[in-house]
Order: sequence, then C-alpha cells, then structure tokens
Amino acid sequence: MDALLIAADNALRTLFATPHASEPSPAIGHAACTLNPAEQKLAGALMRVNHVGEVCAQALYSAQAVVTRDPGLRAHLWAAAKEETNHLAWTRERLDALGARPSLLNPLWFAGAFVLGAVAAKVSDRVSLGFVEETEKQVSAHLQNHLQRLPAQDTASRAVVERMQADEERHAHQAANAGALPLPPPARALMQVAAKVMTTTAHYV
Repeated sequence: MDALLIAADNALRTLFATPHASEPSPAIGHAACTLNPAEQKLAGALMRVNHVGEVCAQALYSAQAVVTRDPGLRAHLWAAAKEETNHLAWTRERLDALGARPSLLNPLWFAGAFVLGAVAAKVSDRVSLGFVEETEKQVSAHLQNHLQRLPAQDTASRAVVERMQADEERHAHQAANAGALPLPPPARALMQVAAKVMTTTAHYV
C-alpha cells in the first residue's frame, strides 16, 4: 500500500507539478544563445521528446517498484527514479528557455510506460532489470542522436543531454550488475518500434 501511494504521488507530481531537481542543471554557466526560428523549433522539439522520455522513466521505475517484492530492488528503483527527476526538471527548464511546451500526450505516455513496467516486473525481478537495462541502452542511443541534431550553439541543451546520456548508461550498467536477464531480440525490436512511435509523435504533439 505504501508503494502504491508513493507511485500515485509520483504520477501526480510528474504530470501536473513543476519538477524540482536535487542537483543544479548542467545548463548553468552556459550563456544564452541566439537561434534562428528553425533552430529554435528543432531544439524545442528535441527537448520535448527528451522530456517525454523522462516522464516515461518515472512511470517505469514507479511501476517496477510497486510490483517487486524485493526491498533492496525497490529501494534501488526509487533511487533511480529520484535521479531521473533531475532529468525531468532539467528538460522542462530547457523547454521553457526555448519557448517550447511539454507533450500534450504526457498522461498517455505515462500510463503506457507504467503498464509496461508493471508487466515486466510481474514476470520476475530479473526480467524487470533486463527491461531497465534495454530501455536505458535505447535511451542512450536516442540521446546520442539528439547530440548530433541539436544546434551547435545551443550548448545549454547539449550539456543537459550529455549528462543525461552518462546517467542512463550508468543505470544500464547497474541493472546488468544486479542480475538483469537479457531480453530476447523480438522484445528488443518491439521496444524500438514503440519508442519510434512515441518519439515521432512527441516531436510534434
């Protein structure tokens, strides 16, 4: 029951409250840059997609923490979710700075990710960790793509994405070291398709 209440509170904070980071944003210290309309629109769209990814991360970790019966794993998942809250706050700050808005479909993204996380955790803790590992690997690759697409002069956004990528790679390694069961190729492919649909839609909506 406590885990459910924490998950519900986390959902409300993620979707309807202004997130607060526990660490300063990597964007601090980077001077504001002048972007032309096309560059600003692109940077805003990419950061909106990254913000959606962090909304989904909150849902995934919350669902897995609710379902697992392992107190140690639950504590690890909540700690990871707390770190992802920093990413959520940092991407929201960049959206505001770029004059862009979050995705209008965030409640849908959160619900879908929560269901996926709960299903994976229901199978077993090792499968749950395998889902975390694969998710973080795919997110890291997606962030690398964004680093190649963000305007070079938008150093603030680039600093945020670089830090996020380092954190996601660390989360993947932690899941593997904790005993993650590698997901079969069909599951990984399905995750890639779902991520493509989400990122393509969130780029615009």
